[in-house]
Amino acid sequence: MKDTVDHELAIPLADIIVCPQCDAVFHLQVPEIGEKAVCQRCHTVLIAPKRKAGLQIIAIAVGIFILLIGATFFPFLDIDAAGNKNSVSILDAALAFANGPMILLALVTAALIILIPLVRVMLTLYVLVPIVLDLPPARHAIQAFRVSEALRPWSMAEIFVLGCAVALVKVADLATVGFGPAFWMFSALVVLIVAQESFMCKWSVWNSLEHPKRS
Repeated sequence: MKDTVDHELAIPLADIIVCPQCDAVFHLQVPEIGEKAVCQRCHTVLIAPKRKAGLQIIAIAVGIFILLIGATFFPFLDIDAAGNKNSVSILDAALAFANGPMILLALVTAALIILIPLVRVMLTLYVLVPIVLDLPPARHAIQAFRVSEALRPWSMAEIFVLGCAVALVKVADLATVGFGPAFWMFSALVVLIVAQESFMCKWSVWNSLEHPKRS
C-alpha cells in the first residue's frame, strides 16, 4: 500500500483498507495477480491475490476433510511396553478421561483437534465453492466465513502434533513406539492446513462476498 488516508478528507469506505494487526488505514489499491499489498507499518500482508487460488483452496480443503476423518479413527500410535501392546487413535487419546471428572477437558480437547478443524473445512467449502463457480454467494456465506475466521485461533491440530512430538521423546525410553496410519495422515493434514492459509487471500474472499458477480 502506498499512502495512508488523510482523515480530514471524506473518502468512501470502499476506497480504504485497514490493517488487521496495527489498525493503520490506507488507500485501497488492489495489486496485480501474484503481487502483494503490505502494511507499511507492521508489514502484514493485506491483499495477495493468486491465480486460481480458489480451486487450490477447495482441493486442499477436500484433502483436509478426508485426512481428518481417516486420522480420527485409524490407529495413531502403537505402544509396546514390557510385552503389553496397545494401539491408540486420536479419538481415544482425546477422550481418554471422558469417564471421570475431567470429561469437560476431554470434550474440549476433542473439539480443538478434531471438531473445530472439521467445521472450518466445511465452512470454507460452503463459502468458496459458489464463488469459484461464478455463482451468487451461498445463503449466510458472510456469516459463515466470519465464523470460520473466528474459529481459526482455536483450531489446534498443529499444537497437537507438537505436543505429541514432545511426549514421544519422553516415552521413547520407557516403551517401543510405532507410528500408525493416522500419524502420517495427521502430519500431512498439518502441512495442508498451512498451505491452505498461505493460498487464502481474505480480502479477495470478503470482496467476492460483498460484491458478488451477477449471473
